[in-house]
Amino acid sequence: MASLPVVRAAVLVAFSGFLTLILGFGLPVALNFVTQAFGLSEASGTECIVAVYAVFVVYIAMPRLPRGSVKVEGKAVFVTGCDRGFGHALAKHLHRLGFTVFAGCLSKVGEGAAELENMHSDTLKVVQLDVCSEDQVSQAVEFIRANLADPEKGLWAVVNNAGVSTFGEVEFTSMDTYKQVSEVNLWGTIRVTKSLLPLIRRAEGRVVNIASMYGRMGNALRSPYCISKFGVEAFSDCLRYEMKNWGVKVSVIEPGNFIVATGIMTRDTVATTAEKLWKEAPPGVQEDYGKAHFEQHMALMRSYCNSGQRDITPVLEDITDALTSKRPYTRYNPTEPHWWIRMQADTFRVPSVKFQLTRYDSVTMLFPPIARLPSK
Repeated sequence: MASLPVVRAAVLVAFSGFLTLILGFGLPVALNFVTQAFGLSEASGTECIVAVYAVFVVYIAMPRLPRGSVKVEGKAVFVTGCDRGFGHALAKHLHRLGFTVFAGCLSKVGEGAAELENMHSDTLKVVQLDVCSEDQVSQAVEFIRANLADPEKGLWAVVNNAGVSTFGEVEFTSMDTYKQVSEVNLWGTIRVTKSLLPLIRRAEGRVVNIASMYGRMGNALRSPYCISKFGVEAFSDCLRYEMKNWGVKVSVIEPGNFIVATGIMTRDTVATTAEKLWKEAPPGVQEDYGKAHFEQHMALMRSYCNSGQRDITPVLEDITDALTSKRPYTRYNPTEPHWWIRMQADTFRVPSVKFQLTRYDSVTMLFPPIARLPSK
């Protein structure tokens, strides 16, 4: 059996070949039809093909354009979910850049918190934080306010990174699981953001929310996670409109598959979750689906545990850009090419005519190039 990277490469090559055929044969026919409909010459169709292809190449090949940068000195950032994964690495990364970092950890006695504490830095402070607890969020905000060098200048940014993941087909997933995942990923993001907005407005700072590629597309077995991340996307877009007059920029980071790098899902957690799913499923569901079907899907989830990118540098770089660029993008997509292609294909739904192109961010969800435009 071919390894997963080989299969991915083969799929990407096949898709590229298919796209080449479509562009090579379908696009000229479509453009010639349009030029004839508008009474233009055939040469205009050729020029349109060249122009479209040139724009495509420039978009793919062009590096991120510099959009100015803000001074890091004297700025403080609050990062949630710093026990491990993105949050832990980000806290250390931002500290190296010169930010004052408040690192929210679910457990102040855990290994992640201990490692940050052992840095013994006056500009990196560990904060006890369960994003599901109103009391702990309020206490964290008071701690931040009391430890800012100049509270009148406010807090430069919050990075809502704390999150959990799970899996399971809809009929196997309990309502409690749906609620628990959204309580952390969605309501935790909203709870922390609301509490810190007065400080962030004062600084005309940033809100950076970690969503996911699954915040833009659905997938089998992942409905609890997808629902919560779709909510983060919607919340971020609504907040962006509201914060524009305050000079606050709101960005969304949509990482691809970094399971192996973050350890957000392991074979042990898959085994534990699978046992719980089957045990709690109604007898009728167990009978209709069958144990063989269930085990096949659980084997698929186990295979995911060793998948994805191992280097989280692209995620750290995108979050850094969202925090330090004068004109950050509304959305960042640190992901592998094949996931990026699938996300755009799932997002851009050609048959629909109800595009609702009345607001800027409606367009960003439909047209990838526009999604890279800086927020205004």
